[in-house]
Amino acid sequence: MFYNGFRSAQPNMTRIYLDNNATTIVDPLVRQAMEPFFCDQYGNPNSLHQFGTEVHPALRTAMNRLYAGINAADTDDVIITGCATESNNTVLKGVWFDLMRAGAKDHIVTTSVEHPCVGNTARFLQSLGAKVTFLPVNHDGRVEAQAVADAITPRTALVSVMWANNETGIIFPVKEIGEVCRDAGVLFHTDAVQAIGKVPVDVQEVPVDFLSFSGHKFHGPKGVGGLFVRRGRRLPPLLHGGEQMANKRAGTVNVASVVGMGLAMDLAVQNLDYEDREVRRLRDRLEDGLLALPDTMVVGRRELRVPNTVFLSVRGVEGEALLWDLNKAGIAASTGSACASESLEASPIISAIGAGPELSHTGVRLSLSRFTTEAEVDAVIRVFRRAVERLRAISSAY
Repeated sequence: MFYNGFRSAQPNMTRIYLDNNATTIVDPLVRQAMEPFFCDQYGNPNSLHQFGTEVHPALRTAMNRLYAGINAADTDDVIITGCATESNNTVLKGVWFDLMRAGAKDHIVTTSVEHPCVGNTARFLQSLGAKVTFLPVNHDGRVEAQAVADAITPRTALVSVMWANNETGIIFPVKEIGEVCRDAGVLFHTDAVQAIGKVPVDVQEVPVDFLSFSGHKFHGPKGVGGLFVRRGRRLPPLLHGGEQMANKRAGTVNVASVVGMGLAMDLAVQNLDYEDREVRRLRDRLEDGLLALPDTMVVGRRELRVPNTVFLSVRGVEGEALLWDLNKAGIAASTGSACASESLEASPIISAIGAGPELSHTGVRLSLSRFTTEAEVDAVIRVFRRAVERLRAISSAY
């Protein structure tokens, strides 16, 4: 029985949160673990006095939990960052400055559906002279390993392919892609932000060189993330300054947030069975209820998606208008990535899978968590159906 912490100040108003791919509630256990490090144990861990050294045991425990959560070896590095955006920038720009700028290798392979912090960073490197291949996804909404293999050239320095898509929840074949990169002698990076806490993430099983994650996606705090760097892989720091993180990321360590992210990682791994069983069951119940509406389509087969995500296209209904109706009823959803939520451009994923232009603005993402209840799912189905019926009745496109 999980505590649902999303409660309204207005007791008569329903508030249901189904935007967990954007961010998640901080688990109450995580919040409790963080509290001592704001005012009681507030020392800088790099200080030699007691105020600094007394936080070391909790910091060490948190780091051990992060290593264990992705099955990193003691000889690998897990670097604490401010967010996954910083982690992804560190990898792409680091490879550019370390390997590519000299000219021996100048090519990056990525996909057309990466999070903007990867896609826009790759475009920035293009402006500096890098060659970038943006691979399209297939009808299932993902890039297969063979497409990556076909795109690699002798000048390819890095392949960056997400573990799971932030809009659709589609899982990419990262193990097979990693094997392709390893055989070709090319570095492989994956943005695993949407995978941790939803599916097992094991860097011993998947031959990845760099892996990014963010605490607030698995019920940890915002403003803290991590970057796995496999032993022997060179990566210059994005931020220069002090000697923190073994000279790999300057800046005073955010102890409270690292402690929170470490515990959140531990709890996420412990709850993977619940995620696969109960969250998946609720997701499928929600999906079945919405697909009962005529002229609706879910992007991606269920078996190819993480257990919590539904990306639905509703013919004849603008996604923004549908979100307005849902929000008025106290239901939080999204038209896609929260980082692009103010954009009124066509959904990149709907365009990428080859759907017609009449569907390009109709995508709505609903993403559950282990705090979502069956009663909430049933309420969303009822409200969603009413909203679609109302909007279709006044739509000239339906």
